[in-house]
Amino acid sequence: MKRIFIIALALTVALTVVLTGCQPQQQFLTIATGSTAGVYFPLGGGLAKIINENIRGMEASVRSTGASVANVNLLAEKQVELAFIQNDIAYFGFTGTEMFVDKKNDQLRGIATIYPEVVQLVVTEASGIRTIADLKGKRVSVGAHGSGAEANSRQILEAFGIRHADFAKTDFLSFAEASTNMRDGHIDAAFVTSGFPTAAVTEMATSINVRLIPITGQPVQALRTLYPFYTEVTIPAGTYRGQTEDIATIAVKAMLVVRADVSEQLVYNITKALFANLPAFGAAHVRGKDLTLATAQQNMPIPLHPGAERFYRARR
Repeated sequence: MKRIFIIALALTVALTVVLTGCQPQQQFLTIATGSTAGVYFPLGGGLAKIINENIRGMEASVRSTGASVANVNLLAEKQVELAFIQNDIAYFGFTGTEMFVDKKNDQLRGIATIYPEVVQLVVTEASGIRTIADLKGKRVSVGAHGSGAEANSRQILEAFGIRHADFAKTDFLSFAEASTNMRDGHIDAAFVTSGFPTAAVTEMATSINVRLIPITGQPVQALRTLYPFYTEVTIPAGTYRGQTEDIATIAVKAMLVVRADVSEQLVYNITKALFANLPAFGAAHVRGKDLTLATAQQNMPIPLHPGAERFYRARR
């Protein structure tokens, strides 16, 4: 009888191990993105879907935020584990420079750089704006507080010798808010930093007559000397309704960033799942198609996370 009891107990323990020990504990992960009208948000949704479908026990969710600057702060506060961030803003956060003086976060780690984030200066045709200098006396959205777009607009305006005080009105609006306010006639111009086509700009161009203003000339060369993250790019004609010519402007690079304290194995699994499902990532937004194994470490301004580094090393 005693032997039967021992066997039954052993079977019970073994069954418990099978039912519980082999099942991974549920892990929750939050991905910080940006405005719902930008590119980060749909790409974050695509990434969350890839993680949930390919890593057992994971429950990833997306959080809409003020984008790059806000996301650095959310990572520092441990409110999120992953975030989409412009590479210039990631560098400023990591080194404690620019807007992160006294708020250095050297616990940022890279997973991949993804696509060019293009600075798009959108104006209404009715405003009569044809150059950056024409912004003086106009109503201008310079990007949401705490966003990469705000940092970009400030740096560009400084390079061109323009201050917020030169505007009739300065607004700090998200992409979606800028789109609504431009369509309603409340602003004349808006800075948008995002992969193109950007939903907010598409909405503006569909509803009213708008134009893109080139960002070129000697001030841009000076800007690139001061901030080497910027690169010159072209928005092809036809990207938006009514855009009949190529527009020369500048861009930084969007990247996926993770906290240093996220486990090496988990980051390895995330990186592996992402690159194993690039078509799904590209289906979330066309800019997701820019991500390739060959370009994922280009313009990487911060150290790679060991998990991502292990993934890349195994594929050399």
